[in-house]
Amino acid sequence: MNSKEILNRNIISLVESLKSREIKVSEVTEASIIRSEEMQKKLNCYISFDFDKAMDKAKSFDNEKNKEGKLFGIPMAHKDMYYRKGRVSTCGSKIRKNWVADKTSTVLSRLDTEGALDIGTLNMAEFATGATGHNEHWGNCRNPWNNEHITGGSSSGSGSSVGARAVFASLGSDTGGSVRLPAAACGVVGLKPTHGLISRYGIMPLSYSMDTVGPLTRTVKDNARITDVISGYDQEDTTTSNRQHKNFEEFCGKDISNLRIGLPNSYFFEIATNEIKEKINEVIKVFQGLNVEIVEVDLPDMHLITNLSNIVFPTEACAIHSKWLSERSDEYQIQVRTRYEPGLYIPGHKYIQALDMRPYLLDQFIQKSLKNVDAMIVPGMPFAVPRIDETDVAAGEKMADTIASISWCTRPTNYLGIPALSVPCGFTENGLPTAFQLTGRPFSEGLLYQIAHAYQTETVWHEKSPS
Repeated sequence: MNSKEILNRNIISLVESLKSREIKVSEVTEASIIRSEEMQKKLNCYISFDFDKAMDKAKSFDNEKNKEGKLFGIPMAHKDMYYRKGRVSTCGSKIRKNWVADKTSTVLSRLDTEGALDIGTLNMAEFATGATGHNEHWGNCRNPWNNEHITGGSSSGSGSSVGARAVFASLGSDTGGSVRLPAAACGVVGLKPTHGLISRYGIMPLSYSMDTVGPLTRTVKDNARITDVISGYDQEDTTTSNRQHKNFEEFCGKDISNLRIGLPNSYFFEIATNEIKEKINEVIKVFQGLNVEIVEVDLPDMHLITNLSNIVFPTEACAIHSKWLSERSDEYQIQVRTRYEPGLYIPGHKYIQALDMRPYLLDQFIQKSLKNVDAMIVPGMPFAVPRIDETDVAAGEKMADTIASISWCTRPTNYLGIPALSVPCGFTENGLPTAFQLTGRPFSEGLLYQIAHAYQTETVWHEKSPS
């Protein structure tokens, strides 16, 4: 099996081949390393490499008699905000350029336990702030389908590296769309989980009440397996839920006939181009062919929800960054600093009110939009993936509109705390990938995987790779 064949394999089938000794872990790891070095020159998707450690571990895995773990021998790399004890974690910033972590994040530990290999840290928007993925400190990450276009942010390196077939999966973070936007732009699957499903211990925070972390993969089923591994209660993170979840991977393959999917009649399509609307119509036809009923649904005031998220985000970000903003403000990209600083002037009672309204608005969303359907379908990005130069707006007068438009379809779910899954659904006229999202009730990830996997069994978009 040559390296291209190896790198185009999905995680689940490759794990079986590794455990059966059909292929060596060192072969897979070497293929991933060579591809990563090649792609780094073109895409700038890495910040640091751990190739030597990964190869040493791969060779030790080859010699193990008992080959265990759901992710045995699978090379991955993660957004450079996941701490690993003794390793520099820059968070894509100048401020933390040489900061060495004193702990390892829970999710990395769980991946280690299941046999995953960590081959490096990935580029990202500074401190996970930026819908486009621009980074003045480490250089802009580029889209593997066309390197003149954005990857989406802030998990830019995660989307780019998985899309480029350099690694098989990556962890990103999502506070306003930062997993789903890179997934959509780079043609891969990305999960923003229910708030509390996955531990955030040992990860650089941005917004305490809206941060989530989730995987980017090539297939829905691979994504479900990784979520199975990293989800669950963590005593180090008291915000995690201790509810028992079913095996997400087992949902993939279940029949979806007679399910009902909601199609919103407002907000999500307000700024969507005709091209994107047509792509969603094509997705709907696939589901109708699977005997899924499509139901038009009403929405609560989504503009209010996004406005409230714009109160919560800068307030919490400012609380985290207040010392650096005071002492090292000139070391931030101007756009990042400009987005944090309003938090210094938001009255405390406005922030508390924004938090207090969340349970009411979540209940309203469920009762109005999801009451009679199993899930809802919306666009991933409301237009074709733009170029890097088109979105390089820094803190200019176009900044707010650019960020708001790119994250138009992703931001509301972070405030509400509900899950959303981005799934590739073809290409726009400029040759870049596009995607749809499935969203549903809190802790309905299994159902979203079930629906999305059924879609992938009927389509080939997840099998496409950039030349």
